[in-house]
Amino acid sequence: MGTPSHLRTIFHVDMDAFFVSVEEIFDPSLKGKPVVVGGKPDERGVVSAASYAARKFGVHSAMPLRTAYKMCPQAIFVPGHPTRYREYSEKARAVFELFTPLVEMASIDEAYLDMTGTERLHGPPLAAANALHECMKKDTGLNCSIGIAGSRVVAKIASDQAKPNGVLYAVHGCEASFLAPLPVRKMPGIGKVMEERLLKLGITTLGQLADSEHLPDELRGEYGSSLSAKSRGEDAGAWFANAFGHGDDDNPKSISHEHTFNVDVSDASELETTLLRLCEMVARRLRANNLHARTVDLKLRFSDFKTLSRSRTLDHATQLDQIIYETVLALFHKDWKKEKPSASLIKEIKEMPHGFGGTGVGKQDGPSIRLLGVGVTNLESAPAAQLELLETNTEQRRQRALETADLLRDRFGETAIRLAGGLQRNLRERVHDQMPEEPGKKKKKQ
Repeated sequence: MGTPSHLRTIFHVDMDAFFVSVEEIFDPSLKGKPVVVGGKPDERGVVSAASYAARKFGVHSAMPLRTAYKMCPQAIFVPGHPTRYREYSEKARAVFELFTPLVEMASIDEAYLDMTGTERLHGPPLAAANALHECMKKDTGLNCSIGIAGSRVVAKIASDQAKPNGVLYAVHGCEASFLAPLPVRKMPGIGKVMEERLLKLGITTLGQLADSEHLPDELRGEYGSSLSAKSRGEDAGAWFANAFGHGDDDNPKSISHEHTFNVDVSDASELETTLLRLCEMVARRLRANNLHARTVDLKLRFSDFKTLSRSRTLDHATQLDQIIYETVLALFHKDWKKEKPSASLIKEIKEMPHGFGGTGVGKQDGPSIRLLGVGVTNLESAPAAQLELLETNTEQRRQRALETADLLRDRFGETAIRLAGGLQRNLRERVHDQMPEEPGKKKKKQ
């Protein structure tokens, strides 16, 4: 079936059980078995991915590892290997680019391909999808599911319906009828809370949501209109409303890293060095995206699950580990024990040579902490000339030192070089769909 030249053809390609599938390549004995990626069953982390065999027992991503173990004790739990996933994400992208130069990576294991006008090269949509399937298996050893439609939102829903290892084509002009009988939860952006809200309003299917003229008053407004438009098969609202390809070019709106301790921690030294490591990871991603942050955020979760979030806006944006850490440490001590770090501690942090040095940590104990998180917002791209006016010579030296460190990490791995104070905190890189280097995406030029 051919496609009229004036209509778009979008593929959404989703790698099937990506993390598990990559693990199976390196350990074929895992094939067909219940496998959980994310950590050990006695850890406090969450499931990053589960094999289809494990999903039959109710195990799913974002579920606590301990809960997954209770549901499927016979499962094989693996911590995951982020470096391998980055490598295979790049291999998958190389396959995508054999079919079209217009590739938009949505995450490490999924992408949108604009296949409009490629029929002379690859044939009609179904033929091209089958060819992509075969090429992916041959070049990477991985399976994928492909949704085909005239919009990204419908293509994404179609690929989900095609899982595992299938192809589903929502033919042009039939998108609304394809979506109509599906439950509202199938729409990207509708989570558990929104689903419950819609069900209370009597809206159970996307067909009902598509009828904008009869939407309840509670759904009037921009958000309700975008949900209705998407339910009719249109790319509308937030991310989907942007031009194709924006995902590779747009800057992230925030960057953050969290660490959940296996055992609650009250030792100041361990908490401060963990914060230092988190700051290092956040700053690394800032530099990878050529961004500077103006606001620094801290997240504290105590042993009783009480959670505090604090932030501070800097005089000028930064991407330096030391400045982010100094800010986070001040926020931490203000709320952890309701006291600020000592003047000597701040002085020692500021004197760290070229951004590397001790943490100036103390040994006093305080309330037990379950989770620490560090993030940055209000991100901006600052011209180099502007930075030179704002930064001191010391900051410029630190900037150069950290950029050199990043080059070494790119070549030899994330643990190749560390801030001295963070060496004792060997935090395992958590497995999730967006790694520090934004896998599958082309790096931005510095």
